[in-house]
Amino acid sequence: MTLTEMPWRSSLRCSKFRHVFGKPSTKENSYDGVPITRSVHDNHYCSANPCFIAVVTECAGGGSFLVLPIHHTGRVDPQHPRVCGHSGRVLDVKWNPFDDHCIASSSEDCSVKVWDIPVCGVQQNLTKARKTLIGHSRRVGLIEWHPTAENLLLSSAYDYKVLLWDVSQVGAVLRHPVRVVLMPVFHRYPAEALLLSVSFNTDGSRLAVASKDRRVRVLDPRTGKILQVSSGKFHRASKVLYIGGFKMLLSTGSSPWNHRQIVLWDPDDLSEPLYEEELDGSAGVLFPFYDPDTHILYLAGKGDGNIRYYELNEEKPYISFLTEYRSLLPQKGLGVMPKRGLDVSACEVYRFYRLIAIKDLVEPLSMIVPRKESGVFQEDLYPMTVGHKAAMTAQEWLLGVNRGPVLMSLKPGTQVPNPYPETPAEKGQVKSSLRLQMGPADGSAFLEEQLAYQDAKYPREVSDLSGWQPDETQIPLWTYCCTPHCCEPAERPPPTTESELLQAFYRQQDEIRGLREQLSHKDVRISQLELEIKSTRNNMRATF
Repeated sequence: MTLTEMPWRSSLRCSKFRHVFGKPSTKENSYDGVPITRSVHDNHYCSANPCFIAVVTECAGGGSFLVLPIHHTGRVDPQHPRVCGHSGRVLDVKWNPFDDHCIASSSEDCSVKVWDIPVCGVQQNLTKARKTLIGHSRRVGLIEWHPTAENLLLSSAYDYKVLLWDVSQVGAVLRHPVRVVLMPVFHRYPAEALLLSVSFNTDGSRLAVASKDRRVRVLDPRTGKILQVSSGKFHRASKVLYIGGFKMLLSTGSSPWNHRQIVLWDPDDLSEPLYEEELDGSAGVLFPFYDPDTHILYLAGKGDGNIRYYELNEEKPYISFLTEYRSLLPQKGLGVMPKRGLDVSACEVYRFYRLIAIKDLVEPLSMIVPRKESGVFQEDLYPMTVGHKAAMTAQEWLLGVNRGPVLMSLKPGTQVPNPYPETPAEKGQVKSSLRLQMGPADGSAFLEEQLAYQDAKYPREVSDLSGWQPDETQIPLWTYCCTPHCCEPAERPPPTTESELLQAFYRQQDEIRGLREQLSHKDVRISQLELEIKSTRNNMRATF
C-alpha cells in the first residue's frame, strides 16, 4: 500500500494544534474599498509587516501599489496616495525583512525598484524610488529578499535571467548585479531559467526553484550551479518551499491526471519524493505557507475560499491533516504577517491577509490556538523565532559566510542578545526603533525621530534627500503631525502660545471670508452667463 492509498484515519494523531481555527476580522477591522489588481500572474500581490501592509492595485496607465499603516482599517479613501513609479503593471512586492520601512517591487516595465516609506506612511503619490535596478529585458515576475544577509535582493524575469542585487551600492540606478545566478547561454533559453517560484533555505546558502518545465531544482545561489533536479514524470511543480527545521523541501503542483498535489522531497536527493498526496481536481495554484515554530503547513488555493492546515513531522507519514478554514469568498492572493507582529495575548500563531477581489476587500485572518487562560503568554506556542536583525552583511555572504537567522523572543519585555556582530545599518537604527515603539511625545521629539531615522539609513545631509523624494513635494520633515492612523501634512507648525493661537484663528477667519466672497462672485458670474445664453437662444430663434 502506497502512502497516497493510506486510509484517512491513519494521518490523525494527537496534537496540541488539532483545534486551531481561523478567525476572520470584521469589516471594520478589514481594509475595504481596495481596488485589487486584475493581473493573472500567480503571485500573492500583498505583503505585510508589523508597521504597514502593501497591496498591488489596479490603475490605468502604469502600475501602482497601496501602502497602508497596519492599524488603518475600515473604508479606504479611493484617492489615497499610492506608490506609482512604475510604467507597467506591478507583479510582486516584498518588504525588507530587516527594515519595516523599505519595500521592493517588480513590474512589467522590466525594472525592480526599492522604495523608502516614511515613518507615518505615504502622504502623497510616491513616484521616485531610492534604487532602480535595471538588468532585465522583459517583465520581472519574482523578487525575494535574502533571509539572513541584509540588502541582498533576488530577481527573476521572463528574459530567462535570475540576478542577485546588492541594493546598498552607491547610486540611484544600478545596472550591474553582484551575481548572475542563471542566464541564457549562446542564445539558448533553457526552461530551468524561467522561474515560477523561489525559496531560500534557513541560512540562505541554497535556493530551491520551480521552473517552467515544472521541475524542482536546488541551486547554489552564489555560483548558480544546479545541485539537484527532480523528475517531472509524476509531479509537475508550480510552487516550492523550504521546510525550516526539517531537512525537507515541499512543492505543490499537479499530477499527470491534473489533480492538485503536494510532494515532500529530500533536498539532497530529488530522484524520489519522500511523500506525495493528491488533494482535489481544482485548477487554482496552491500557495504553501509554513510556520517553523509550530511546524504547521498551510495550503491556500488561488480562487479557493478554504485554507487547509497540516502538521509536519520528521517521521512517516510526515504530514498529518489537522482541519481547514472555509469561506464563501474566494481569495486572489494572500499576505502573511511576520511572527513578531502577532497578538501573543490572543494565542495567535499565524495571520493571513486575504485579497478578496470580488469585494475589493483585504481581510485579516488570524489562526488561533484555543487556550483556557487567555491573555497569558504561552511558552509552548511561541518559541524563539526569526527576528528583524540581519545576521551578516551582503559582502560577508558573497565571500562565502553562512549564518543562521538572528532569533528573538515574542514574550513581552524579553530581549535576546545578538550572537553575531551588529551590521552597520543596525548600529544606527537601534535608537530610531526604540523611539518608534515608544511613540512621539511632542513636536521636537517627533522631529528628532524623523531625522534619526533618515540619518541612520542615509549618512548625508537632510537637504540631499531630494534625490529620492518626489520633486513636486519638497515638504520639510517638521510639516507632518501624527494622527492615530497616519500622518497628514500641515501648512505650518501648531501654535504654542495663546497669541499665536489667536493669530491663527483670525487668519483662518480671513481666509474663510475671502473664499465666501470668491463664491459669491462666481455665483454672480454664473447668473450673467446664463442670461447671455438665454438671450443668444432667443435671438437665434427670431432669426430663423
